[in-house]
Amino acid sequence: MTQNTSAPVRACCAGSGVTPAPEAVAPRPAPVDGRFELTDHFGRAVTERSYGERYLLVFFGFTHCAVVCPRELGKLGAALTRLGRLAERIQPLYITVDPARDDPQTMRAYVARYPGAFIGLTGTPAQVAAARKAFRVFAEPVPDAQAPGGYVVPHTAIAYLMAPGGRYLTHLPDALDVDAVSERLRQQLA
Repeated sequence: MTQNTSAPVRACCAGSGVTPAPEAVAPRPAPVDGRFELTDHFGRAVTERSYGERYLLVFFGFTHCAVVCPRELGKLGAALTRLGRLAERIQPLYITVDPARDDPQTMRAYVARYPGAFIGLTGTPAQVAAARKAFRVFAEPVPDAQAPGGYVVPHTAIAYLMAPGGRYLTHLPDALDVDAVSERLRQQLA
């Protein structure tokens, strides 16, 4: 005679009276770090904490971008305009991925074209690389004989909403339209 050595199986509805303990779930780390040390378009050193209690709407790009950046800055600016007074709680930031061409004056002139009161940020190549890494932004110069300076910089086209102090809240892919962006911003600030 063979003896059954397997442990008894309990079904969830067997009425054993024992409630299994919930498994401890470690909190997931934020997908982006959100820290930076850069120079704003007025020439002042800034970090993610420089904006007090304002939320940060962060987008990376470069001033010689022909399509993506103008489209996204226009869309983000329009979404902020639709928020009305609620937008006063948000500081939109445009961080360059091309510090060789985008000095503070160039950034200031560029962001002035768009609604939303964007502040342009730049820095040394090392500072910009560190900010890109913190936000997990891809950017790589590519030769282009037709472009100013002979190159373009394809880059990640995602906007990030950060809580005051720089904690990640959500991201806004470029596929979202103005209505979706303004609604998601409104929900996050509610």
